[in-house]
Amino acid sequence: MSFQIALTNVLITIVYIIPGYLICKAKKADTEHLSTISAVLIYICTPCMLTASFFSVEFSPDHLLSMLYFFIVTFVLQAVFMLGLYLIFRKRYDDAKYRIFTIASVLGNVGYFGLPIVKALVPSSPEVTCYSSVYVLSMNILVFTVGAFCLTAKKEYMTLRTALLNPSVIGFAVALLIFVSGIKDYLPAPINDSIQLVGSMSTPLCMIILGVRLAAVSLKKVFSRPFIYLICLGKLVIFPLFCYFAVYFLPFDAAFKSAVLILSAAPCASVIQSMAEMYGSETELSANCVLLSTLMCFITIPLMTLAL
Repeated sequence: MSFQIALTNVLITIVYIIPGYLICKAKKADTEHLSTISAVLIYICTPCMLTASFFSVEFSPDHLLSMLYFFIVTFVLQAVFMLGLYLIFRKRYDDAKYRIFTIASVLGNVGYFGLPIVKALVPSSPEVTCYSSVYVLSMNILVFTVGAFCLTAKKEYMTLRTALLNPSVIGFAVALLIFVSGIKDYLPAPINDSIQLVGSMSTPLCMIILGVRLAAVSLKKVFSRPFIYLICLGKLVIFPLFCYFAVYFLPFDAAFKSAVLILSAAPCASVIQSMAEMYGSETELSANCVLLSTLMCFITIPLMTLAL
């Protein structure tokens, strides 16, 4: 049953790519338009998505403690896996593609892609939606520190200020405040519904953007570069299995462990491509990793659920 649910939800998510692909091919959209759409996604939709993820969960000290554990576990797992890759590839770090390998094999699209899937897989545990937001938080700290270094090879780009002051972290802080204070119970229904509606736009909008980017690149380059398949193998298979077996014997419930596995199996994070464009480093490789891993995960994520 988990396999079927995962397959259905992954396919639905990937189908959102088609409109973006078609309107780009019809020359009704261009990659030059994406900066504005991406800004809407990052600065408006994402904070609403993170806030809405807390609406279905009633506050309790146990839930708050579980989220803290999830933050610590996911942060440590990502950091340890990156450290392992660094130790393997450090002598080749003059070549940017090995630095991309280090971050692309770990950083995933856990919010836009992972959230709807883990929510569908574990409907009886609404706290898993909060786990997705917590994962976004732990990942963003690494994105703007280790990720920035790997893209630029310059330590000065590793700033804790940027890691803590970005839309995702600020959105999470607001969501957590609403959750802990109980304000969500007093929000007027129209405001509550509006936040959830705008938040629910995040996944379709992210996939539409990917569709436009897919239409603008050479499919031959996407599918014919062996190194990209190695990155996808690391991100979609090795990293999630590493995470799952790392928590398998720990005293966490099934929902916690399921969320760790499925969210870790999400395709490469689109923020890697955005930062590569910002820093002018391996933009084509970064874009192709995001695109190919997103297309391949319709096979790998359902297979991962067989471990649950």
